[in-house]
Amino acid sequence: MSDSPKLQPLAEPSEPKQMVVIAAHHDDIEFGLAGSIASWVNAGHTVTYVIITDGGAGSNEPGSIRTELVETRRKEQLAAAKTLGVEDVRFLGYEDGILEPTMALRRDLTRILREVKPYRVICQDPTTVFAGDAYVNHPDHRAAGEAAIYATFPSSESRPIFPELLAEGYEPHKVSELLLNLSMHPTHFVDITETIDQKIESLRCHASQIGEGEAADNGALKWVRIRNAETGKELGVEYAEQFRLMKFDQEPQEPGVEEAANESLADATPPVEPEEAETATEES
Repeated sequence: MSDSPKLQPLAEPSEPKQMVVIAAHHDDIEFGLAGSIASWVNAGHTVTYVIITDGGAGSNEPGSIRTELVETRRKEQLAAAKTLGVEDVRFLGYEDGILEPTMALRRDLTRILREVKPYRVICQDPTTVFAGDAYVNHPDHRAAGEAAIYATFPSSESRPIFPELLAEGYEPHKVSELLLNLSMHPTHFVDITETIDQKIESLRCHASQIGEGEAADNGALKWVRIRNAETGKELGVEYAEQFRLMKFDQEPQEPGVEEAANESLADATPPVEPEEAETATEES
């Protein structure tokens, strides 16, 4: 058991809400939080995926044809989303492997947030660089996370930012919650014991990245079960996924309180292995 502050169960809205999940690559969502998404959809919430890159850097094999891989990964992502009950999947088509948190990307994400009007946005934590001594976070993940955070705040809710979106009919929208996946400083968790099998089935759809049959079962899928089980064991459940929660609809704290809390959390929380599998053929 860690000496870090005990994570809290993530409180869920009592009424059906809209949620938007933003990720750099096809399969990032399934590796990181498919169990949580299945739980949310099963509870009546509606989830929209935003996949930023085209997935074309997802193979290191000589002779791989990028255009074919892009189409394959698009089909895999749609199939994976379907297993979790997600029907709305947006593909932005930015070039895989060299993503930057540009104003154009932030505007594209802001447009979607103003259109969909989510209660909750989930994205990758851009502050994660290293995890342990064997993992360097992919720069696309960090770029996607940074763009998503600043699209959520201040861009989505600020009328003066991207006035061209007003001309397109997209009024400002204030997001209530931001969840950071792949975070080194998690604060909350979701019990995915009842949805771990759905998570595994969604991952099977990404055959171009994890293989098929025994190769997948004994490789990435086994790894995912072990990692989510290890996370769950520390929290008193069988399987769990963890996040850092930011709430934008609560009363402001006294000056200095939030900063002190963040410093305490950062000092007390040891590195946590990110819940994402890495294979030789995938870009992440």
